[in-house]
Amino acid sequence: MNLRFIRSFIRCFLFAGVFCQAGGPAAVSAQDRLVIVSPHWEGIRYEFTRGFDAFYRAETGRTAEIEWMDVGGTSEIIRFIKSEYTGKPGGIGIDMMFGGGSDPFMELARLDLLAPYRLPETLLSKLPAEVGGYPVYDAEYRWYGATMAGFGIVYNKRVAELVELPLPETWEDLTDPRLYSWVGGADPRKSGSAHVPFEIILQVYGWERGWQIITALGANARGFANTGSQVPKDVTSGEVAYGMAIDFYAWAQINAVGPDMIGYTMPDNLTILNPDGISILKGAPNMAVAQSFLRYILSEAGQRLWMQKPGPPGGPEKFQLNRFTVLPHLYQRIDPAHTSVTFNPFTWESSFVYDAEKGAARRHIVDDMIGVFVIDAHAALQRRWRRAMEEGDLASVLPALGSVPITEEESLALGDQWRDQAFRNRTLLAWSRLAAEKYGSGAAGWAGARYMLFSGSGLVLAGMVLYLWRLKRKSG
Repeated sequence: MNLRFIRSFIRCFLFAGVFCQAGGPAAVSAQDRLVIVSPHWEGIRYEFTRGFDAFYRAETGRTAEIEWMDVGGTSEIIRFIKSEYTGKPGGIGIDMMFGGGSDPFMELARLDLLAPYRLPETLLSKLPAEVGGYPVYDAEYRWYGATMAGFGIVYNKRVAELVELPLPETWEDLTDPRLYSWVGGADPRKSGSAHVPFEIILQVYGWERGWQIITALGANARGFANTGSQVPKDVTSGEVAYGMAIDFYAWAQINAVGPDMIGYTMPDNLTILNPDGISILKGAPNMAVAQSFLRYILSEAGQRLWMQKPGPPGGPEKFQLNRFTVLPHLYQRIDPAHTSVTFNPFTWESSFVYDAEKGAARRHIVDDMIGVFVIDAHAALQRRWRRAMEEGDLASVLPALGSVPITEEESLALGDQWRDQAFRNRTLLAWSRLAAEKYGSGAAGWAGARYMLFSGSGLVLAGMVLYLWRLKRKSG
């Protein structure tokens, strides 16, 4: 039966909801100012703007206005910050970065783009140094985990039942050929939350086997969204049955349509809890206000907003944020009836130890490899995958399909060279040609052109394309 018809049929059975977002608190004339760049959604911005207003008034007797800068997802933010500091090394007119996991903050710390700030002992003493072997804050106080996030698989129980698909337990389950076209994912080059599950897979299964799993998972994917938040929505709508997702995006869908329809699993000993960072940027123009905001975020008043339901005292006003607090004692202090989070990460045990430094060091290389070999060449990869399924040849074909041109050691050594745009573009073009060889003709088409556009000859090609397009419009 045609998959498009099946999806349309399934959506007739699924619950549809309408989600509304309200704007932030009304603007007032403020005495002080704070500029924050963040990938966080409107609900987080609203609640922490409102909460910080009360905190700052109590602390200083003054008012502060927060300007939230939106330049895209985490990857776009990091590129923007690094580009701005290239021309303005003393400061870029932005005070803080808030959200995006921990890898971006480790990268900015290595580049000396963060301003250290040691929290007062009354706050710092309540923060654990680590959770599950992962640091909660930087040893030199350049960044702190404002909250935490888990990574797992969100799935539609009704879809799985209707088309007789198994429920997932591990990342490897997503490579099952029966799941072809039923898996959803996001582009890690654009979404920070999409990157982490891929890096987890590489560390859990090892470099060679990890790439085989990523390749097979990618071949099963219907497509790749630009944002991590879109994947659980696609699962809920029935566009796909499974998706890799950060926990709070999945919980938002479960809260919206119910646990009878949507499930979420964090694979045992195969995933991590990752701090979601906040930091003051070097040369922050409003340093005192930024330090006050950091104190607020790590205070009990700020941390309650993450996990309490709207309504009860101390919780959010409008938006349920569905996030973990980094203060262990709050899991016992908050009434269970008032919290949206029932899982305590500080009691969670896993034998898997994630190497945060390794993940941060090769982040951009891994993202670009997934981009070239899985996303940009997706159509050709799927054609080759389908042919192998039809021939019953998946086991013997997968090692070749999942092979990559560099070793794990080389991925870690490429970091400095990757900043050289010419070197990066040459490498990506070579990789796109290799993808064409592995999957068959056509795989390199757009992938190769994509990177040629950034080279000298590519600029000429882009000009020719634009010129021909204009001629076509005139003649039309």
